[in-house]
Amino acid sequence: MTQNRIDRRDATVPPLVPAAHAVGFRALALPGLDGCHLPCALWYPAAPGSAPGIAHDTLIRDGVTPTRLQGSATEGAAPAAGPRPPLVIISHGYPGNRFLMSHFGEALAARGLACAAIDHPGSTYDDQRGFSETLCYRPLDQRAALDALAQDGSVDASRAAVIGYSMGGYGALVFGGAGLTQAAVGDAWPGPAMDLARHRAGSATHAALSDPRIKAIVAIGPWGNHRGLWDAQGLSGMDKPLLLLAGSRDDISDYAAMRGIWAGVAGPADLLTFHGAGHNAAAPIPAPAEAMHPSPHLDFLPAEHYRDPVWDSVTMNTLAQEVVAAFLLAHLSDGPADWRPGADWLAAAPHSLTLEGR
Repeated sequence: MTQNRIDRRDATVPPLVPAAHAVGFRALALPGLDGCHLPCALWYPAAPGSAPGIAHDTLIRDGVTPTRLQGSATEGAAPAAGPRPPLVIISHGYPGNRFLMSHFGEALAARGLACAAIDHPGSTYDDQRGFSETLCYRPLDQRAALDALAQDGSVDASRAAVIGYSMGGYGALVFGGAGLTQAAVGDAWPGPAMDLARHRAGSATHAALSDPRIKAIVAIGPWGNHRGLWDAQGLSGMDKPLLLLAGSRDDISDYAAMRGIWAGVAGPADLLTFHGAGHNAAAPIPAPAEAMHPSPHLDFLPAEHYRDPVWDSVTMNTLAQEVVAAFLLAHLSDGPADWRPGADWLAAAPHSLTLEGR
């Protein structure tokens, strides 16, 4: 198997937050819902001198072909001295797995944050079940991961955030307070009938999902607004600080619909746009070498699940890592309150990159 690096960086992107820590890694199995377990990849700030080098064996998009991802973390490394690091939960798309955004795990851990990426049962490459299950369980899985890691003792779950991509972004918004419309609850989604009414805006169950430990939300290409999942009332329930990352040519989540999320939430919100990019903007790791070959299990080239037709993946990921790190440290730790990069930094991107706040 080819080894594919998740820790590549574009050296032309100036850092907003210096990488000050070695990175440790632990593989966990967190208790989930209905007797399920949530496989979890946990990256964390490690003690100086930890020898870098780790390999993660996983599958590519077809759910069959193995691949090996190589990074700079050290498995089982001693944690960095000092207070426990704030927690960031990383939630993949539909389908995906816990390594789809592993570049964020390493990069943010090097900047002082613990990052827990989970597999969502029924939403992974080799376990893709009904869409209705994903809509129901996605925010509940995120809450279950937060509750489980609060018991772990190695992280500070009282200062937590969620990074969600595509369907993970949907879940993060619902978890953050954006309740669904009645029409979305009653729609005939593919898969078994699920109790989506528990996420309806104004319901007691949705109110109970809200968690004061979540201090910020990062939504990358969040899915659902173009399908009527939220209205003004529902979005107004999301009052946590939001950083939304999007490609201006996203034809999966629809760029105009994502701008509607940014404009409609109640809390402070920023929108980082990769102009010309599609749905894969800034979230997936670079396509593994194995994904460059056709698969009999898919009707498209597996690499299309990872790469963008305009932007280079490493450049997008490096830019996203810097902005996300600055945003999260401002809300979870002792980062500067004025975390937004200046116009000169944004202009350094090889294609047009804009950051809008409100």
